[in-house]
Amino acid sequence: MYFVTDRGWAILLMLCSLWCLGTWPIFFNIAERRGRLPQHTYIDYAISTFAVAVIFALTLGQIGDSDPSAPNFIQQLSQVYGSFFPGMNSKDVRQDNLPCVLIAMAGGIALCLGNICMQYSLVFVGISITEVISASLAVIFGTTANYYLDNCLNSARVLFPGVGCFVIAVLLGSFCHASNANDRTARLGPSNPRCEAEQDLHTNLLKSSLVDLIATETSSSFMDLEEQRAVKVRDSSVMFGLLLAFITGTCYGFFSPLFNIATNDQFHLLDPQVPHLVIYTSFFYFSTAFLVLGVLINVYLLYYPVLGLPKSSLWAYLSDWKGRELAILAGLVCGFGNGFQFMGGQAAGYAAADAVQALPLVGTLWGVLLFGEYRGSSHRTLALLVSMLVMFSVAVALLIASARER
Repeated sequence: MYFVTDRGWAILLMLCSLWCLGTWPIFFNIAERRGRLPQHTYIDYAISTFAVAVIFALTLGQIGDSDPSAPNFIQQLSQVYGSFFPGMNSKDVRQDNLPCVLIAMAGGIALCLGNICMQYSLVFVGISITEVISASLAVIFGTTANYYLDNCLNSARVLFPGVGCFVIAVLLGSFCHASNANDRTARLGPSNPRCEAEQDLHTNLLKSSLVDLIATETSSSFMDLEEQRAVKVRDSSVMFGLLLAFITGTCYGFFSPLFNIATNDQFHLLDPQVPHLVIYTSFFYFSTAFLVLGVLINVYLLYYPVLGLPKSSLWAYLSDWKGRELAILAGLVCGFGNGFQFMGGQAAGYAAADAVQALPLVGTLWGVLLFGEYRGSSHRTLALLVSMLVMFSVAVALLIASARER
């Protein structure tokens, strides 16, 4: 069993997780904009995410000899059956760890629901606003909960100023996107179909983020995108997209504390002689629930689609190879990001590991470097952009600096 115990390695894992979790939504957005059905994308994504959890469990979770207080993955995997077969004689089977297994699975369900909502929120309000809303809620709720669950392990004098910097960064991001929306409106003119029907500045702001990842900003390019993409967003409800973003953030705020409880059993749900779930076992059950729920929901949506999407089928999904590599890549990157977050959190506090929720930092950098976002923006917009990125960087630095060895 391989455990990370060094604070330095834990911080490195958190930084790698931050990059991974800020990157994978971009692959989702690109696949949808190229016309791939979101249901097809999510099923591939869920399968590849689960594959990463299995890889972690069968490699890092099986290294070395098994310890009674921290059994290897395969040994601990059998212990859950003690809840179903209490009369069996095997010592391992009598060790009932089902309560923590169910909590780990609840964390996977929360993340799955959050990701599904995020997938559709990206369509309506864009990657920038979706990540700003969801990440801010996740850090405020998740960091506070994890701080107390870990018995105040992290330094509060460093941690909560970091949360404050995160909130400031979110506000700067909102002003930045508002300014960028005005810049786009000025360049595109009143003939832009996004602007004709809406006179309210705030609504125009949200509509403008539908083209966050489009490098060419003309009315004709927007119309071409509308014809190509899987979900038609013209005349769609921006408020519905915002609601999905808030649900996303709420789910993201719960999944990390649930994983923390499943691994460390702060509420003493297990008998004293039963070892806690190791992170690789928790990660496996977490990802199993994530996979099962994600596949069930999206198979249902194949036959009963929403948002005007065309009907599909399992055979159509299996035959759809267009953009499949993007979906698989998104799942692999997200899976490794989750695994690194949990390893770093177990070593140095899950509250500090919530620094990985600074998704707008990575997402905005990708948007600027790869997709030409903010190209041609005003000096005011660029100043707000730089201020937002600096504040996010300070927030991440403070949250990580609060890490303490468990």
